[in-house]
Amino acid sequence: MNYVGNPNGLYSQFSNIINFEKKRNFMLLYIKNMVCDRCVTTIRPQLESLGFTVKEIILGRAEITPEPNEEQLQLIAATLKIPGFELINKETDKITEVIKNIVIDMVHHSDLSQLKTSYSDLIANHLNKDYTYLSRIFSNSQGMTIERFIIEQKVEKIKELLQYGELNLNEISYQMGYSSSAHLSTQFKSITGLTPSQFKSSGRDKRKAIDKI
Repeated sequence: MNYVGNPNGLYSQFSNIINFEKKRNFMLLYIKNMVCDRCVTTIRPQLESLGFTVKEIILGRAEITPEPNEEQLQLIAATLKIPGFELINKETDKITEVIKNIVIDMVHHSDLSQLKTSYSDLIANHLNKDYTYLSRIFSNSQGMTIERFIIEQKVEKIKELLQYGELNLNEISYQMGYSSSAHLSTQFKSITGLTPSQFKSSGRDKRKAIDKI
């Protein structure tokens, strides 16, 4: 999905999902480590196998019916834990997970050269909360700033593009929204200790899973 360049539409699916909502006879579940389309296809059948209808499922969230009771919520949590997911209940953890999913979707599934606004404005606008407040919650939860998280996600995407070998460094820099290949290289080395060319020539897979950052 490519949402950049459309601030009013970007990540609209996240805009009203901060509270653990109960609407009529269904419930919104917030799920940690759900960062890709394969996660979606993994979680849907698990929830359905427990007898729930999945009304909607996107990164970090599933809407199910009927509304589970406390015992069923515990069963859902236990079931999701087996493949490495986690049911989120704390308000601050839900905010943190939404921020992470916005960044991951933006960095890994969008063309950042088309981004028309700052990351901070993007996140604040779509969560309808002050960015300083969001930044403090994220830092306390993750032990790093949102800015650092964005950089680390971008570095992992750059590693992927380098290994594919389909784009040169200038093209990667443009696609990833850098002002120059020199800026990309400086940021890349600050995280990895290697220049992009050193990383590519090493021939070793030094990528991290994006849900482990």
